[in-house]
Amino acid sequence: MTSGIPTILATSGGVVPGRRTRWAAGPLTRHAVDLAGVDGRAPKVCYVGTAGGDAADGVRNFYDIAALEGWHGSHLQLFTMPNHADIAGHLLEQDVVWVFGGSVAGLLALWELHGVGEAMRAAWQAGVVLTGVSAGSICWHVGGTTDSFGPELRAIDNGLAFLPYSNGVHYDSEAERRPLYHRLVADGTLPAGYATDDGAGLLYRGTEMVEVLTERDRARGYLVERGPDGAAVETTLDVRRLG
Repeated sequence: MTSGIPTILATSGGVVPGRRTRWAAGPLTRHAVDLAGVDGRAPKVCYVGTAGGDAADGVRNFYDIAALEGWHGSHLQLFTMPNHADIAGHLLEQDVVWVFGGSVAGLLALWELHGVGEAMRAAWQAGVVLTGVSAGSICWHVGGTTDSFGPELRAIDNGLAFLPYSNGVHYDSEAERRPLYHRLVADGTLPAGYATDDGAGLLYRGTEMVEVLTERDRARGYLVERGPDGAAVETTLDVRRLG
């Protein structure tokens, strides 16, 4: 049914402009589906748009993508009430769960309210591949940088922490992301962690980051740690370019 080992692909990408649809699946998302190892049937992919307020156009766009890719698509929504009586049961039936971007603070609050975090943990431990972009990347970590509270970026540190690291997203496209992430790691607000440029993703097997994948030339991943002098130390990581 699934990848057989807890797997997360946390990205700053995975979706690209479509030709006949608004959006299409990018190489990162296609790779997440490949990681599930499905053979002989359509992969079951569940879209989660909590961070975007369960916007109807996001759900519609996902089903357009699913039809193009040949996936068996479903979605989890929490507004105005959950659309599945057994959230954990539905997630456990999936091969891949794809969490979209928006407000990571709002996502975490609503997931706590409805028990989605624990349902996601059960799915992850069972080998369902978890993937996502932006808020759908930060959420699996201890925390990161977010504009959930307003245009000034702030720290968020109440992530699900399946992965014991912090996470920086949109590292090359939003000027304040990198310096704020450095400050938060340096002062101990966030633990050491990994950051991604737009178009890059972090592949975790269990809690080990095993590979940085990219779908865009020049997109990179980074390790950011607190050095012995108390300053942040950034290391550019090797990447593998996906087709």
